[in-house]
Formats: sequence, structure tokens, C-alpha cells
Amino acid sequence: MNDNQNLFTALRAAFPAELDTVAIETGDGPGAPLCYTWRDLERATAMIANLLDSLELPRDGEHPPRVAVQTEKSVEALLLYLAVLRAGYVYLPLNTAYQQAEIEYFVGNAEPAVVVCSGKNFGWVSKIAFKAGTKHVFTLNDDRTGSLLERAALQSDRHVPAQRSASDLAAILYTSGTTGRSKGAMLTHGNLLSNALTLKDYWGWTDGDVLLHVLPIFHVHGLFVASHGALLNGSKMLWFSRFDPKAVTARLPEATVFMGVPTLYVRLLAEPGFGHEACRHMRLFIAGSAPLLIETFNEFRARTGHTILERYGMSETVMLSSNPYRAEDGERRGGTVGFPLPGVQLRVSDKQGRPCPAGEIGGIEVKGPNVFAGYWRMPEKTKEEFTADGWFRTGDVGKVGADGYVTIVGRSKDLIITGGYNVYPAEIEGYLNEMDGVAESAVIGVPHPDFGEGVVAVVVPKPGAAPEPAALIGALKGRIANFKVPKHLFVEATLPRNTMGKVQKNLLREQHKGLFGA
Repeated sequence: MNDNQNLFTALRAAFPAELDTVAIETGDGPGAPLCYTWRDLERATAMIANLLDSLELPRDGEHPPRVAVQTEKSVEALLLYLAVLRAGYVYLPLNTAYQQAEIEYFVGNAEPAVVVCSGKNFGWVSKIAFKAGTKHVFTLNDDRTGSLLERAALQSDRHVPAQRSASDLAAILYTSGTTGRSKGAMLTHGNLLSNALTLKDYWGWTDGDVLLHVLPIFHVHGLFVASHGALLNGSKMLWFSRFDPKAVTARLPEATVFMGVPTLYVRLLAEPGFGHEACRHMRLFIAGSAPLLIETFNEFRARTGHTILERYGMSETVMLSSNPYRAEDGERRGGTVGFPLPGVQLRVSDKQGRPCPAGEIGGIEVKGPNVFAGYWRMPEKTKEEFTADGWFRTGDVGKVGADGYVTIVGRSKDLIITGGYNVYPAEIEGYLNEMDGVAESAVIGVPHPDFGEGVVAVVVPKPGAAPEPAALIGALKGRIANFKVPKHLFVEATLPRNTMGKVQKNLLREQHKGLFGA
């Protein structure tokens, strides 16, 4: 009996017996379509794992070495993730839009032993990494080139997966803090595997399923929920490096499962060729990472005959709740995120920590084998986010109906979700407030027809200064990810405040709610 709890071991055990069948087929990118067999996955992950092992990376106390990765989406990038698991190291995915100031913080905080970046960014990323003490920096491009693959090609294609326990760290995902300081959520092999096994059953994964994979692979939705789902079921993936509604519609008849953020569903509905015929073999459409408008939910059902399954999760917990897949378990109800998943406990509490009655709004708290091990090197913050009886405070506000359906009604902080990505206003305000001529700023999210929410900034100038909105936005573009950059910036004499002096962002949201015509 194999007692190795390494997540890779479980994924590898699910590969089909016939390893020479296609595991991944690319739908776009250089040379598309390219086909990768299950044997290719086995051999390539072994070679990259052997390369990592050959570096003799030092352990850092109780935790294995970290491997930080900021590359464009490619099959090889997925293979790198699997190889890091296989070798028993800790995977640290970084959004491809992150700029210098952000990468400096992540590398300085996580202290990775290895950094892998796109070749075009090697110059500035390697300087940051070497300055922080990282000894190994490799490149990996989306056209199957780069020093990582060159070096891995010299390694053996046989590798025994590292022994790991369920409580060993597998990944660190950085989630922006409301104070502007990002927190590294530590996810274990047990967190990720328990959630993947639960979803395999709950979402009815079956023989012959094909996943059309269009999501980025630097966060939970694309890297864990989608990829693990297909791998753990031994299912083929149709792999797109980016979302193109026309190209995706053309390949949908070959697929049975699709996962996307609400923005992608809006764009599919805007595609003239999308409808019943394109979806004729589809079994399941899943939406998450941001609220799905009820109009989109209803229009999609009318247009395709399929009812989107909405679910709820976060970086610290992977998936927490889901609308039912099977009709006998209940209806898929638009505007809700369904029921807590098997093994997940979910409760709603008031500000005093008392349980809320059915239908009453409060803070959502959760418990289960999927809940993370804490924030990287932030023991006080970790302690603060858990209740005395061990429940994790999600920071989301919601309610549980008498029939058990969970509804998210808002966020306890000022989190903005734009196109499925989290944006914390305090981080952007910090950058704006440092700029010449800026006395203070307030960043809000307002309704946007495509992205769900659009980022908007209001800036108050210093006496005698006249900062230009376009110049401020231009300065931000060189420092932070593009999805965080305000789509509009207004210069105002003052910010609205209450009697306690707190900025009333609700008034700003009301003032600008029609800005994008939503």
C-alpha cells in the first residue's frame, strides 16, 4: 500500500491505462493543434522534477523550497506545476500581469529557491530574484522554448515522486490584503486533494468527459479546480492559452465541461455562432470567481438550453459551496452559490459571533479539510482570521436560506472583483498617494457590463497642485497589473466623509454607478 499523500501521486494514479492516448490538445498558440499524451505528461514531469532535484535546493526550516512562477499560459507551464508537486516542493504561481513593485514584494516575502519567468522578462525579474537571494532563475516561454526545458531535456525521464503527508505544504497563493499588503495562503497536499476528490463526485465527472480549458493557471479556478478535475478523472483537455469566443465556440462541440468567470459567459453570448448547436455535447457549464448577473444566467439558459452551475470558493479554501449538478439534489438557482460541499461546514454569524437565523445576513465562516494552513509568515494575521472554535472568517457577507441555499450579498471589505480578478482598493490607493501632487485617494468598484465591476479612482490634489488623470493612470500602468489600473480617474477637491472622518465610499459608488452604462 502506498501511503504517499503527495497530490501528484493521486493525479498520476488516475491516468488511463493506455498512456499513449491524448491527454491535452492545444486549441491555439504556436503550432496548434499540438497533442500531448499521458506518457508525455509522465515523462516531462519526471524530467523537470529531476532537474529541480539536481539543484539540491536547501530546506527552509519546516517548509520545502518554494518555486515561484510567472509565465504565460502553456501546457509546459502546467507540466512545471505538476513537476514541482512531484518533486515535493512548493508551487507559487504569480499573475502574469504583475509588475516590478509587486514581484519585488512576492519574491522578498516568499524567498523562493527557484524563479521561473518568461524570457522577455528575464532581465528585470532575474535582478529582483538574485538581489533577494534566489540562486536559480529559469525561463519558460509559451512556444516550448526557454532554459528550463533546455536543462530538463538532459535529465532522466524516470522519477519517484517525493514522499509527502497530507499536511505538507503544496502551494502558496498570494491574495491581496485590505491593508495593501499581500498575504500568502498556504495550501497543503491534503487541502487540494480533498477538494478535488469532492468535486469529482459532486460535479459528476465521468468517463469520456473532455474539459475545454480557457482560464489562466495562476489562481485557484484554472490551476486547481479545472486542471485537477480533468487530471483526476483521466480526462482530455482542450487547452486554450487565452479566451477567444469565436475559437472557443468552434471547439465546444468536442467538449463536455467548461469552466469560466462571468465575463467569459457574457462574451460567449455576444458571439453570433454560439447557441444550442455549439453546446450539443456539453454536460456542464460552471461559473465562479465573481458574481454572475441573473440576466446572464437567464439569457444563457434560453440561448443554449443549459443552466450554468454557480459555485463559491476562495484562495484560502479552494471550493466551498456549489449549486447541485444532479437534479435530485435540487435546482441550480441563479444568484445563489448552492449548498456547502460535502465535508465543508458553513455558517453565518453576526458581529458578536452569534449564529444568524435562516435568511439573515452576516459574516460567512467555514471549516473543513479544504481550509488552508494559514498565511505565510503571518501567524498573527492567521490567528486573527480564525474564530476561537476554529472557523475561518471568509470576509464575505451572505445568508443561508431556510432551504439551505447560500447567497453571497457582498464583501465585508472593499474588495473589487473585475473580470474574475480580485482588486483591493488599499493597494492602489497606496501607490496613488505616493505620487506627486496627490494628497489622498479613494478607489471603488462600480458596475461594468463586461467585467462585472470596473475600477474607478477619485484623487484629491495637494494645495496648489493639479495632477493630470492620464498621467496618474500612466504611472500606475508601469507599477501594477493592468486589471488593477483604474479605468477612470477623477480629480476632486474633497472626498465625502462621515462624522468619524471615514471616507464614505458608498456615496462615491452611488455617484459613479452609471459610469460604464451598466
